[in-house]
Amino acid sequence: MRKASRLFEIIQILRLAKRPVTAAAIAEKLEVAPRSIYRDVAALQAMRVPIAGDRGVGYILRPGFELPPLMFSIEETEAVVLALALLDRTGDIELRKAAKRVNQKIAAAIPAPLRRAFDVRSLHAWGTSAAPPPDLDLGAVRRAIRDEQKLSIDYRDERGRETRRTIWPLALIYYSEHANIVAWCELRQALRSFRTERVRKSAPVDDFFRGAGDRLRAEWIAGWRMDAEPAFARRERGRE
Repeated sequence: MRKASRLFEIIQILRLAKRPVTAAAIAEKLEVAPRSIYRDVAALQAMRVPIAGDRGVGYILRPGFELPPLMFSIEETEAVVLALALLDRTGDIELRKAAKRVNQKIAAAIPAPLRRAFDVRSLHAWGTSAAPPPDLDLGAVRRAIRDEQKLSIDYRDERGRETRRTIWPLALIYYSEHANIVAWCELRQALRSFRTERVRKSAPVDDFFRGAGDRLRAEWIAGWRMDAEPAFARRERGRE
């Protein structure tokens, strides 16, 4: 988790807490070391966020501090509720947990009349839920997309043939039954779509494609093809 996101999460945890929260408890929730929380709290206090408390005792957020309000109409609130319900049907365990946290945060931040859309549970997404890929962490794929970091994968195609590939992950497409990774494949030298349940093994590579992701995605979207080499990749290859 990046520091800016972590600072926001700490404020949210303290806003919703009814009693002092220790650095150890915050660290466990955010999956970081307690010393990181100590530094983050000190940074927030330096930014005049009214956090009181100390190490070993716990922290509280003094009354009066508010984040900018979320201004949603009834229809917009219902759209968020339904979107979060649909998200819960994906095979992405990390996103499912995030959807629950988003529900709690929005419900805590919006005015009481709009909060009813979250409490009543009158909107539901029904149907088959996708199973998580057995050998792939979709959260790790999303982080690689954000960081423009290459991945090494062992992939089994529809005929059962296995190959090891280095890919540049560009996008994730969520279908009702499964998810696909859209990526530039170094083995095939082309854009490819990989079914996540066919990935047998995955690991980040100590190499990046920074600055190329947006251009590759634009070329993929412009053509909506999986078998054509992007112009950007042809230019890069021409320089070798």
